[in-house]
Amino acid sequence: MSGAEPRLRSRLAAPLLAGNLQGDSTETLLLQKSYQAMTNTEQDRWSRVKGRLRTTVGEDVYTSWFARMDLEGVQDESVHLSVPTRFLKSWIQAHYADRVLTCWQAEMPEVHRIDLTVRTAMRCAAPAKEAPAPADPRRVEHANGRPAPELRATATAPVSASHDALGGSPLDPRLTFASFVIGRSNTLAHAAARQVAEGRRGDPVMFNPLYIHAGVGLGKTHLLQAVTWAGNSGNERKVLYLTAEKFMYGFVAALKTQTALAFKEALRGIDVLVIDDLQFLQGKSTQAEFCHTLNALIDAGRQVVIAADRPPSDLESLDDRVRSRLAGGLVVEMGSLGEELRLGILKSRVAAARAHHASFDVPEPVLDYLARTITHNGRDLEGAINRLLAHSKLNAQPVTLEMAEREVRDLVRPQEPKRIKIEDIQRVVARQYNVSRSDLLSSRRTANVVRPRQVAMYLAKTLTLRSLPEIGRRFGGRDHTTVLHAVRKIEALVSRDTALSEEVESLKRQLQE
Repeated sequence: MSGAEPRLRSRLAAPLLAGNLQGDSTETLLLQKSYQAMTNTEQDRWSRVKGRLRTTVGEDVYTSWFARMDLEGVQDESVHLSVPTRFLKSWIQAHYADRVLTCWQAEMPEVHRIDLTVRTAMRCAAPAKEAPAPADPRRVEHANGRPAPELRATATAPVSASHDALGGSPLDPRLTFASFVIGRSNTLAHAAARQVAEGRRGDPVMFNPLYIHAGVGLGKTHLLQAVTWAGNSGNERKVLYLTAEKFMYGFVAALKTQTALAFKEALRGIDVLVIDDLQFLQGKSTQAEFCHTLNALIDAGRQVVIAADRPPSDLESLDDRVRSRLAGGLVVEMGSLGEELRLGILKSRVAAARAHHASFDVPEPVLDYLARTITHNGRDLEGAINRLLAHSKLNAQPVTLEMAEREVRDLVRPQEPKRIKIEDIQRVVARQYNVSRSDLLSSRRTANVVRPRQVAMYLAKTLTLRSLPEIGRRFGGRDHTTVLHAVRKIEALVSRDTALSEEVESLKRQLQE
């Protein structure tokens, strides 16, 4: 296309857009015909380019990425294309820029650049004025030395659902490895997370997925966000942090907008996928997509890091295939916070507060009191420091032990009983009756196995919150009626067999210690 076309468009733009082109201007009519001829030529070329693209990338990929791409015009050595969303623009830029340029060069060898813009819904009625944009940092060089297509957004457009999901969940700038306090209960989880964060593209993955589980407020989210901050700081790998809720929202929104394939391909292009609060992942189709994504990333050697409030085997709402794949990686539990670790967390939070409030100080006896009495989780510890800071600054009073006792009294909770797991019950019962855990899960019906199995099922029902079907599944895939029969049988025997009653009470004490 000659360089005269912009001048033609400029001269025709006002009358064409205003709808007041008059038939009494011979020059205008000639310009209009010339402009229309060039436009038809462009469209013919664009049709052939689209055909080449469809052949090159395949029908599915073409439908997902290029079906809504429009030709805006050709000027000198540049082709101007547009797409409806920023997500499409960024994905084409990162993965298909060379192919688009190659297909255009087959039609027009003089073309050396593709300008891709984001169009708004009102583009035809009120064209957005093109404004220069900063050079894209992801711009790459072709093999022949010429720059790859420069892709720029020239109008503000609503972000698509897929892009919104792939933008990641919000990150707290305070949650880094530097602010993470290490103690006996989280040393392994911290070391594993650090190893993931320090990995480089192309390095072999040591354990995949890394699965961290712990109760509320024990540092899971802190570690996962620290991995994300550290992984993205080098700009070598793309690390994406998503909560399970954000993953579900992104997938459902992509289904509604018919961009599910784009959503899937974008997710599977991530170097390190970090999923938080997996226990909230619901929905059969969403879980199936998560399973496919997990398999695709692991098989491709990409790293996956996941956190939940319980181990994979206890995630009853998840499909067996997902649980099995999760259990196949490194599963690490972050235990409860010991008093020494709680004291370390308190000192860390005071130091962070002092960075903004230099006069803030918490005496050692107050810190010791807080570490000794606030035992539930780390968020309560941080809340206690915030209360002391607020009281001290607003009332202009120093922090004292009396003030601390008054301000944090609702955070001092009674010690919770130990959470008993079915695996613990099976292990203790097997040791008590001199059988193996595999015997309890097997189909053997001998007397020396049936009674311990029934006792274990009875304890699982009385000491945990697991349902009968879940207990049956954890005992070799038995039906819930089998579990109910065992529970009723042991209940009846305990009421009249003193020896068995004492055995059961002994087992309960061992499990609760």
